[in-house]
Amino acid sequence: MNVLQMDILAPFKDVFQNIIDSLPTALGLVGFVILTWLIVKFFLYIVRKGLAKTKIDELSKKISKTPIFGNSTIKICLSTIITTLLKWFLILTFVMAGSNIFGLEVVSEGIKTFFAYLPKLLTAVGIFIAGVYLGTVIKKSTQTMFKSLEISGGNLVGNIAFYLIVVFLSITALDQAGVDTSIIKSNLTLLIGSILLAFTLAFGFGAKEVVVRLLYGYYSRKNIGIGQKVIIDDVKGVVTAIDNICLTVTTAEGKVVFPINDIVNGKIVIEN
Repeated sequence: MNVLQMDILAPFKDVFQNIIDSLPTALGLVGFVILTWLIVKFFLYIVRKGLAKTKIDELSKKISKTPIFGNSTIKICLSTIITTLLKWFLILTFVMAGSNIFGLEVVSEGIKTFFAYLPKLLTAVGIFIAGVYLGTVIKKSTQTMFKSLEISGGNLVGNIAFYLIVVFLSITALDQAGVDTSIIKSNLTLLIGSILLAFTLAFGFGAKEVVVRLLYGYYSRKNIGIGQKVIIDDVKGVVTAIDNICLTVTTAEGKVVFPINDIVNGKIVIEN
């Protein structure tokens, strides 16, 4: 009978003994978590106070108003970004330390791998952000240049340049992050090559007229100034506007618009 009772109670004793043996480790783990939470909270409190004295949020407002990404309404708060990064860095550091203390080698190795990969990830993000910024600058510069030359299509060309830069630098960022982009590169090269070929042919056939208009406008503005009195085809008036397409003369009856081709090829009398 006693032997039978011992056999029945043995599993329960083993479970109870395992609980007793693991109790110090469990209590130590709970204490470590509480201590980590207090240290992180205290450290972040000190950092927030220090950042508040530096008035870094004033710089955040200026950065948010800067059109880095076009007309987007991205609000950047540097103090929040810094404290969030510090918080997760501290949490991961304490988790790795706790894993080593309490024998959780799998967790510790995983965090070490993440820390080793982190520089690549941050570099990839930096490349992507730089690509978006560079694309925005080139897009605006292209649009401004087309407007100054009084050529239409500046928005289209600027947007094409923007997306090409963003796509290529995004692929570079993925390469930096360790992602295999060989399939994307091959398909994208074929697609962009086809688009550029079509664009080159279309631009080549249409560029002649554009260049002629630019030259006509340049020489017309060189020889005729706004405000001068002219006589063109028996129309007498004052020149009020000149561009690459037409010349506008204001007469007593109203405004007369002459095609720029007629101005270059026709006879114009400029009165003193």
